Amino acid sequence: MQDRPTWDEYFMAMARVIARRSTCLRRQIGALLVREKRILTTGYNGAPTGLPHCQEVGCRRERLAIPSGERQEICRGLHAEQNAIIQAALHGVNTRGSVLYCTTQPCAICTKMLINAGVERVVYEGDYPDELAREMLDQAGIELVRFGCQSGQETEK
Repeated sequence: MQDRPTWDEYFMAMARVIARRSTCLRRQIGALLVREKRILTTGYNGAPTGLPHCQEVGCRRERLAIPSGERQEICRGLHAEQNAIIQAALHGVNTRGSVLYCTTQPCAICTKMLINAGVERVVYEGDYPDELAREMLDQAGIELVRFGCQSGQETEK
């Protein structure tokens, strides 16, 4: 008999599937907000609703050779975490006390939004070069968990 996946494994697998919807040319990110083992909302990175995607018009940051983690304000796309929070707002879903599962560590901008949205825990898989985000999560008392290490998970807080 096979072992059943943990809830973290299950939700991270779902974040990976959600990331496949991404229209970003540089990296595909998926996120979901969960409370009490129930999915509240999902998000992936891409252009705002109704606007052309980067796949259609190209990537401005790529053309300007801007490194990952820098000058996010000139990107036409929203981050997966932002889209998950916006989806909650559009549908009247309370995010206080939720857990974010994301394929990549949130940036500082998303971190500020997650703090104000009442997220209590962040589980992520891939690194993102943003020390300010880590610092703010720590100051806000939000547990930051790196998923997928050899031993399963390691808590960073």
